[in-house]
Amino acid sequence: MDNVKPIIIASDKSWIEGEAIRQLEITARLPGMQRAVGLPDLHPGKGIPIGAAFLSTGVLYPHLVGNDIGCGMGLWQTDIAVSKFKLDKSVKKLTGFEEVWDGDTDAELLSHDLPIDLWPYALGTIGSGNHFAEFQRVDTVVDQALFDDSGLNKRTIALLVHSGSRGLGQSILERHTRKYRGNGLDAGTEAFLDYVRNHDQAVSWAELNRKIIAKRFMGALGTKGERLLDICHNSVTPHSDGWLHRKGAAPSDKGLVVIPGSRGTLSYIVRPRPEAADFSLCSLAHGAGRKWKRSDAKGRLSKRYSVSDLTRTSLGGRVICEDKALMFEEAPEAYKDVAVVIDDLQSAGLIDVIATLRPVITYKTRRR
Repeated sequence: MDNVKPIIIASDKSWIEGEAIRQLEITARLPGMQRAVGLPDLHPGKGIPIGAAFLSTGVLYPHLVGNDIGCGMGLWQTDIAVSKFKLDKSVKKLTGFEEVWDGDTDAELLSHDLPIDLWPYALGTIGSGNHFAEFQRVDTVVDQALFDDSGLNKRTIALLVHSGSRGLGQSILERHTRKYRGNGLDAGTEAFLDYVRNHDQAVSWAELNRKIIAKRFMGALGTKGERLLDICHNSVTPHSDGWLHRKGAAPSDKGLVVIPGSRGTLSYIVRPRPEAADFSLCSLAHGAGRKWKRSDAKGRLSKRYSVSDLTRTSLGGRVICEDKALMFEEAPEAYKDVAVVIDDLQSAGLIDVIATLRPVITYKTRRR
C-alpha cells in the first residue's frame, strides 16, 4: 500500500512534538506498511516515534521494536496493609537490587522454556533510563464494579514493575543491524524466522525478569503478592495477515492495562474496550510520554530543585535514586500530563478507567 496516512489519536489538549509526527509519517511510508497509529503519548525517538503502532504485511522491521524487546509493566497486589506500611523503614530496607540475584536462574529460565545461558546474570535487575519499581496504593476507585473484578485491594499496597530485556534485546537488534542495517526482513526467510525466535525469547525473558524483580522487592519487605497483569509494550506479533509492531504501545487485547504518568503523578488502571480495538491497532498509550529530552532536563530544573528536593514528590511519595543525572532526567516535569493522555483515550472510546494508583516509593537505583 502506497502513501499510508497515519492517524494520531489525540486531542488539541495533547502537545505532540512536530518531530514525532514527522517520524510517524516517514515510518508509515516503509515498504509493506499498511497502517500506522500514533497514540496520545507520542514523542520522538531515535528515528522511530515512541507511543505508536505499525502494521505491515510481507515484511517485519526489527528497528520498529527497538533495542529493549519485551519491555513492559507488571502489577502485583502485595499482602502489606496500607495502614501498616512504614514509609521510612521500607525505604531503608530497599537495598541490594543492583547486585546479581542469588536465586536459581537455571530453574527460572527453564520454567519459561529458555536456555540456561540466556542472559542469566541480569535476571532480577531493573536497568536504567525510565525503568523502575514502585510501591503504590489505590487512590480513587472510578468504577466500583470493574474494580471488584480487577483483583485490586484498597487496603493493601501494590507493586508496579517497569523493566525489559536488560541488554538481551540490544544484542539481538545489534546483530540484525550489523547485517541488514535498517532494512526489513521478508516473511518466511531464514533471517525472519531467526529474528522472530530470538524476539520471542527476549519477550519471555523480560516477563520473567519482572517476576523476579517483584519477588526481590516484596521479599525485602517481608511480603508476597499476586500478579494482576503483565503487559509488553515493545514487540512485534502476528496480526490479521501481517505483523503488528508496537513501540511504546500497550496492547489492548491482553486484559487490563496500567498506564503510569511519572513518579509524581497517579497511575491509571484501565479496561480496554474491545469494540474500538481495530481503530487503534489493538494498542493504547503506555504512559504519559516524554515532554523534554533527557539532555535538557537538568538544565531546566537544576536551578529550581536540588537533588534532595526531588527525593520527595508532591503526592507525598519518596524517590530512591542515587544517580543525580537520572534524578533530573526522570523528574515529573520532563513528562507530559498523563491525565490528558487518559482523557484522550476515553474520548476516543478506547478505555474505561477503573481506578487510580498513588505512588508511595519509587525505586530507580542505589549505589553499589
